Amino acid sequence: MTNSRAFNASWWRFLIPLGLQLGIILIVPAQSAYTYNFGQSAVLQTLPVDPYDLLRGYSQTLSYDISQTEILKQFPGGEDLVDKLVTGETFYVILEPNLTKDKLPPITSKVIKVTKAIPSDLGSNQVALKGKIKQYGQVKYGLETYYLPESQRDKINQEINDLQRNSEGTRPFVVEIKVDRWGNSVPTSLWIDQHK
Repeated sequence: MTNSRAFNASWWRFLIPLGLQLGIILIVPAQSAYTYNFGQSAVLQTLPVDPYDLLRGYSQTLSYDISQTEILKQFPGGEDLVDKLVTGETFYVILEPNLTKDKLPPITSKVIKVTKAIPSDLGSNQVALKGKIKQYGQVKYGLETYYLPESQRDKINQEINDLQRNSEGTRPFVVEIKVDRWGNSVPTSLWIDQHK
């Protein structure tokens, strides 16, 4: 009987830490899966990507027009809020997606305002994208890395290189995202011109 209790106690000592570790490992993908499946869509305009990125291949490093504090200051609430934020603080960019579904590539979402917290009066056609202030006036949204499908990565990288060489800058380069009710976001599609 004593050996049986010792055996059960040793199993619990093994299973509890294992369960906690497994839970921690599953939380991150579970949050992204929730956002992907239940979040609202929005579209962000990208800025030129560094053409000299030596690690380009399996992923693409992206930046957005709203990734710079100087741009955010141009929107309602931004001028007062952005300068007061310190490195590591979060805030929200309220976006109003264009609901036109037949336009390809999708039209960039309109920035409504910049706020410290998610507004309680957020419209049904609006999303609150959570951002975090980083060093040197940069903003991170968790959308800065887009992983490319292996079968298409060479073609996509070539299209991005061609786009960057286009001196007119007229070809659209946007990212479609999903945003959950807490402001968390995941990229869902990368659009270069009319190609997804």
